[in-house]
Amino acid sequence: MTILKDIAELEQIYGPPSVASLVKVATLITPEYRAWIASSNFCALATVGPEGVDASPRGDVGEVVFELDAQTLAMPDRRGNNRMDSLRNIVCDGRVALMLLTKGSDIVTRVNGRAEISVAPDLLERFVVKGKQPRSVIVIHIEEIYFQCARAVMRAGLWDVENWPNISALPSAGQILQAQKAEGFDGDAYDKEWPERAKGSMW
Repeated sequence: MTILKDIAELEQIYGPPSVASLVKVATLITPEYRAWIASSNFCALATVGPEGVDASPRGDVGEVVFELDAQTLAMPDRRGNNRMDSLRNIVCDGRVALMLLTKGSDIVTRVNGRAEISVAPDLLERFVVKGKQPRSVIVIHIEEIYFQCARAVMRAGLWDVENWPNISALPSAGQILQAQKAEGFDGDAYDKEWPERAKGSMW
């Protein structure tokens, strides 16, 4: 196995970036990028901390991130499993990256910057859904925004429903948990109870 460990070797293989890939980078929210950010209700949030890196899925009923100003985004932290992997990382190291998806589009919007966690009452109140506040809000200070080359989504056929895999044969969450916990855990009961439990704890 030949491992590349030098930037010059990478550049020799891949060549220089295209003009478009450099021109597309903005340091604040332009009108064009504002439209794409507002169209997304799902993203991956990447963080880094003392224990390593983490990528967490984030989704919301409307926008997944909200513009506070041209260089700042807010992401309400909704109910989850309380692992707080992303939040723990942000407290230690503010570097974050977002990969925002827009349903039906091959364009992926990316945001890199630094984040902090706010529990300011006025900010929490701003993002109330169904009478419930988020427990915190991730405030992201933008360093760069750009759209990703569409080829990855095109190759994956992400929105091509006809080519979606048959997921009925995949192990359920309960089966995964039962395999991990072995004896004393009822995976079937977990799967049966999950829909109602999720419905009652969404926000």
